Amino acid sequence: MKNPPVMDATTRRWRAALFLFMLATGVSMASWVARTPAVRDALDVTTGSMGLVLFGLSIGSMAGVLASGGLVRRRGGRQVIAVGAGLLVAGLLVIAGGAALEVSAGVFGGLALFGAGMGLAEVAFNIEGAAVERTLGRPVLPVLHGCFSLGTVVGALLGMALTAARFPVGWHLAAIAVAVAAAGVWTVRAVPAGTGKEEAAPEGAGRSGGADGAAGSSEAGGGRHPGGMRGQLAVWRDRRLVLIGLIVLAMAFAEGSANDWLPLLMVDGHGTSATAGSLTFMLFAVAMTTGRFTGGPLLVRYGPAAVVRASALVAAVGVALVIFSDNALLAGAAVVLWGLGASLGFPVTISAAGEGVRNASARVAAVSTAGYAAFLVGPPSLGFLADQVGLRHAMVAVLVLLGGAALITRALRTPAPGAGVEPSGARAPGAAQSDLV
Repeated sequence: MKNPPVMDATTRRWRAALFLFMLATGVSMASWVARTPAVRDALDVTTGSMGLVLFGLSIGSMAGVLASGGLVRRRGGRQVIAVGAGLLVAGLLVIAGGAALEVSAGVFGGLALFGAGMGLAEVAFNIEGAAVERTLGRPVLPVLHGCFSLGTVVGALLGMALTAARFPVGWHLAAIAVAVAAAGVWTVRAVPAGTGKEEAAPEGAGRSGGADGAAGSSEAGGGRHPGGMRGQLAVWRDRRLVLIGLIVLAMAFAEGSANDWLPLLMVDGHGTSATAGSLTFMLFAVAMTTGRFTGGPLLVRYGPAAVVRASALVAAVGVALVIFSDNALLAGAAVVLWGLGASLGFPVTISAAGEGVRNASARVAAVSTAGYAAFLVGPPSLGFLADQVGLRHAMVAVLVLLGGAALITRALRTPAPGAGVEPSGARAPGAAQSDLV
């Protein structure tokens, strides 16, 4: 990277706001996860029925993730973050009320709102973070995601303490909602307007000949907005972006698999106690946080391709030890390698998607969506495989994906100036506004 410019007060406030709200979202997510048993007891439902309640979070999250990229291109990141923050707060309050009133449908609805807010905000935050990186000329996304990881550690510890103190779950989640609301208000005021926003093409654009005309007719002809589905899918015609998407799929799958299955993997696969399983997950979260906060200098010195290749291999070693070692202590220690290796994959691939290209916001949104889809949908599918071969052996799928990702990290190298243009050769609509922030 070139020598970074001096950070002005506006950019410093912008970056700090992103860090703060990512920390708040991590705390809110971990607070919910930590109090899940208390909510189940309050609702007095079976484990199977609780699974149906939890499905609300998956539905909301996927809806938010899939909608976020197009909304950012239409409205800009700040408006999407504002809506996402509002949904997060509303979701936490509805969950708190549903738990207090012992209404399962209320908790389901609250989780759907919470997930939608999380999905909307997460993709928008990646676009904002990539814009800050381009402004500063140095890594920002790893620390941004590190703030979320730190928030999950803080939220988990707080949840464990309040659970031990038998503090009412409704009041706990309501208090978190107030904190998220305060962070959201400050964040929205600090984030500049228009990041990632693309203007609709004028009526009749694309009807003239040439490459620009071809792109206009395919993406925005007749005054249609470039944030439409065709415009969102067009970026995937770039082979480099497809490879980056495959890398983020693998790295997000590795991270999500630990989040979903690690405690159960230690309990069922290695015979540890439930407490030991939870502590192992905490160890993973701490390793993720450490990797994200300390990875910046490595990225500056060695570049994203080398760092992600090494990260994938380190994570693969950790996963392999967890799978094949019969020593529970060694498997638990190997989780540190799993967490450190998985920590940088997601933020670095997202950063690489938007680096050195003109239509950066659309590409960042596309890769973010692919990563979150893998994070949310992929790991639960391991449960079906585990029914056939056992959970430890099901994790071989994670190992294979990490090995494949390590082989294609050359795609993360910064492209030459002028790369990233759609095959038609046209500049993405609105690139001047979204990429020069």
